[in-house]
Formats: sequence, structure tokens, C-alpha cells
Amino acid sequence: MFADGIKVAPSLLSADFGRLREEVRRIEEAGADWVHLDIMDGNFVPAITFGPAVPRALRPHTGLIFDAHLMVAEPEKYLESFARAGADLITVHVEATAHLDRVLREIRRRGLKAGAALNPATPPETLDYLWPLLDLVLVMSVNPGAGGQPFIPEMLPKIEALSRRIRTLGRPVELSVDGGIDSRTAPQAVAAGATVLVAGSAVFGAPDGLELIQAFKTTGGPRQEV
Repeated sequence: MFADGIKVAPSLLSADFGRLREEVRRIEEAGADWVHLDIMDGNFVPAITFGPAVPRALRPHTGLIFDAHLMVAEPEKYLESFARAGADLITVHVEATAHLDRVLREIRRRGLKAGAALNPATPPETLDYLWPLLDLVLVMSVNPGAGGQPFIPEMLPKIEALSRRIRTLGRPVELSVDGGIDSRTAPQAVAAGATVLVAGSAVFGAPDGLELIQAFKTTGGPRQEV
């Protein structure tokens, strides 16, 4: 399911919710690899976005990988509903559950890929006992809960550390970065070791956003200094 090279996962959170099917079609035609689904519950994070009804409605209209990022408390309660809605990958937050290994096993038991997300303040060492269960690690380069925030540059050493650890595993694990990804920060994330770029407002909120998808996939975007 995971192809080689840099993957681009536009975040549906920044799309036009009045025409989601058309938005997904546009990013698919532009070369996106995944659709990033930001699920927020108003508890783990302040905002509320959408539930499984949205991916369920979109699933018949696209072959893109559905990357369900559960920014919710007690994510174990929602695994089945998102699996049934067509998610290919479910990522849960280290900070959101007391039994992360159990949650990851439950995701994999359903035949899905399993990911763990780290908030900016959460150290990479949190994952030390979980690597056999992980298909993806998501580094939050902003504090979760709202789109359009600026990239936190102090997350680059964390990405580098996780990339080094993944290279020692001998099995494929994607390293995703979410938050403030644009033409300036994408090259830095890729240089640090990211293999998946989650971009919301840079793709959906800019006139040249769809063009950035190919730029991200090939080079991480045009290289600029911070």
C-alpha cells in the first residue's frame, strides 16, 4: 500500500466542505497520494471537525489512501467506525490513550495500517516499545487542533532522530509531518527524513496549491531559507 518516494497527503480540513467530492477529485488528478482526514472531537483538541460519515461518503469516488488522523480522546472507541468508513490507515495520538500498544494491535487486527502521532512536546523515546506495531509515525509540527498554524522549526531534530531510528528497523515505516507544511518548510522536513507531507492550507488555500503537490513529491518543494 505504501509506495516509495515522497507522499503528499492534502488535509481535507482546509478543503471547501461544500464540494468535498470535487476537492478530492482535484487533488487526485494533481498527483496526491493520500487524503489526510483530521478527526477532532472537541475534547482532546478544542475543535470539532467531522466523523466517519465524511470518508464513508467519499470512499466510492476515489482510490486515494484514506489517512485517518484521530485527534480524539479514547481513540479505541472509534476504530471500528472508521475502518468501516473506508480508512486505510488510522493514526492515534500517544497522548490520547493509556494503552497505545493495545490500540495499535486493534487497528492492525482490522487489516489496516497503524500509526502513532506525537505532539510537539512528546519525545521520540515514547515509541521505543512500539516499533513492531507501527507502519507510520506522525510528527506534529504544530500543536494540534487548528489549521493554518506556522511550522515549529524545533521539530526538525525530532524528525531527524525518528528517521535515524526507522533506518535501523529493517522494515518500512513512513515518517509523516503535519503542520505548517508549505513551499518553505517542506524541503526542510524532507531533508530531515520525512516521507509523507501533510499540507492543508498550502494546497487548498492558495491559487498554486495544486501545483505544489508535484513540487512536494519530487523535491519537497522549492528550497528556501527560513
